[in-house]
Amino acid sequence: MKIIIYKNNQKGFSLIEMMVVVVILGLIVLGLVTFFTGGTKSWVAGQYQLTAQRNARQAMDRMVREIRKASDIIANSTTSKEINFNTPWNSNLNYSWSGKKWDPVFEDINSLINHVQILTFQYFDILDVEVALPLTEETAVKISKVHVNLKVDVDKDNNPDVTLNTEVKLRNFGVYEYTLN
Repeated sequence: MKIIIYKNNQKGFSLIEMMVVVVILGLIVLGLVTFFTGGTKSWVAGQYQLTAQRNARQAMDRMVREIRKASDIIANSTTSKEINFNTPWNSNLNYSWSGKKWDPVFEDINSLINHVQILTFQYFDILDVEVALPLTEETAVKISKVHVNLKVDVDKDNNPDVTLNTEVKLRNFGVYEYTLN
């Protein structure tokens, strides 16, 4: 007669051990997903900010280039959110903003830059004295310098993503005051 003895198989995992492993792996995966999601959000936010900076810089450069050519500021510039000017080559050029947050800045009727939080123009005469608004025929011919302040808020969180300030000296200031005989 043979006696067969069965040993308990000790090579497997119990259900409790498997559940502990699954919970631990779940926590590790959750941490990794959170880490990568945060990194992706930061990267996307950085890309938006880079795009906003590039667009704001291009818009500001264009405004500065045009305003620098101005021979005079037109007297109907009644608000610090708008500038009207003439150059020896073009007349009645205009940059304006409605004053409402996140509205675009317009060059005449074309949108120049979107998501604007602040746009202001300050006018100065040849002695660096600020010229009060609204401009009149008398004060418009005295303007030789314009300060431009632009703030852009792409994500609309009330914190400007881009802030640009510049001073523009009119190259053709007084060009009509001198005549050759």
